[in-house]
Amino acid sequence: MSSEGKKLFNIIILGVSFMFIFTAFQSCGNIAQTVITNLNNTDFHGSGYTSMSIIYGVLSASNLISPSLVAIVGPQFSMVVSGVFYSLYIAVFIQPTTWAFYTASVLIGIAAAVLWTAQGNCLTENSDENTIGRNSGIFWALLQFSLIFGNLYIYFAWQGKTHISESDRRTVFIALTVISLVGTVLFFLIRKQEDTKAPGDDDSTNEILGESSSARNKMMRAVAAFKKSITLSFTKEMLLLSVTTAYTGLVLTFFSGVYGTCIGAVNRFGSEEKSLIGLSGIFIGVGEILGGGIFGLLSKKNRSGRNPVVMLGILVHFIAFYLIFFNMPNDAPIAPMEGTDQVAYMIPSKEVAMLCSFLLGLGDSCFNTQLLSILGFLYSEDSAPAFAIFKFVQSICAAVAYFYSNYFLLQWQLLIMVIVGFFGTITFFTVEWGAAAALAARGSDYSSI
Repeated sequence: MSSEGKKLFNIIILGVSFMFIFTAFQSCGNIAQTVITNLNNTDFHGSGYTSMSIIYGVLSASNLISPSLVAIVGPQFSMVVSGVFYSLYIAVFIQPTTWAFYTASVLIGIAAAVLWTAQGNCLTENSDENTIGRNSGIFWALLQFSLIFGNLYIYFAWQGKTHISESDRRTVFIALTVISLVGTVLFFLIRKQEDTKAPGDDDSTNEILGESSSARNKMMRAVAAFKKSITLSFTKEMLLLSVTTAYTGLVLTFFSGVYGTCIGAVNRFGSEEKSLIGLSGIFIGVGEILGGGIFGLLSKKNRSGRNPVVMLGILVHFIAFYLIFFNMPNDAPIAPMEGTDQVAYMIPSKEVAMLCSFLLGLGDSCFNTQLLSILGFLYSEDSAPAFAIFKFVQSICAAVAYFYSNYFLLQWQLLIMVIVGFFGTITFFTVEWGAAAALAARGSDYSSI
């Protein structure tokens, strides 16, 4: 297999592995609060929102050290170990206890930081400035198939049910745990690049260094990665992109946890309210996959750069927020186990709710594919620190959003996303114009990015 074929194979395996892991994890996130609401009459006293807030809070802090960990053990092994912790978190729901639930939330936060830093490193190592757009799209589209499969199962398994039994819960989470482990094992299929050398490993160095020297080199790389993360954090481009990244963190919280909870709380949806959570996840996945395919795989035909895609993303999201505001009761995110009988500005419509799910996914893919692409382009030499900063900002904003989701009515959550999304789009445009100018100075074709 040629070098380019091997790189493409690695990208596909990377995407498929993430697809399996996040089929399990995102399905778990979509139904966690609904399942926990049914558990709170027992000895279990936990909150899905609080758990996700812990996860993203720890994730954000862990991104300060994740480049160093990836530098020491390598991206492949980092992803394998992280995948195991994802599986353990999901397995907690088979027989949940409060202490295990929150402990697993802390551990998966650390694992997620390492996983996504290693993913960005692996994506960049197997791409160049001509293929980063295509590879970002392939990875994102494969990843988002995760929203289809898990939610499809939930939709059919929970159709017509208003209460989730212990047997239903165990069956779902045993299956999701196995799926996550399959994705973890697939990381072993990623092939190393013969021409990719870590700093300090040139020529015959590996033959003459002893174990102590090798360990010292790894530690030096870890320290260098940490210093590079701090340095990159304060560059103009990274600060501007951080506003865009912050918006993706707020949206991630909304579509992966809050919106499904809202749908499941609307009593006017009748006996379908719980199964509609799974159907909503499917429509989000369709939007994500469509966006990844169009704006990633077909990026070569886009001669206008990334800005039009981001503009489409924010317009699609604003339409979705407007429709959700009219369709969903204001108290839906914080409704009790009995649900809510309130009505917004229209009788709640299942069709409008599913349309909004699709629009949320499509808009999210617009932002994330372009952020992955521009980070890989701008920081091809410092991919691990750059992607660590990306996940740091995204996850800390997701943590904040999960925290206030326990208290804020729907209208205030939507307003926060509108404001941050508006400014995030402007800052992305600023960085993209700078990237285009730099590319033109090198005499390269703008469409190649």
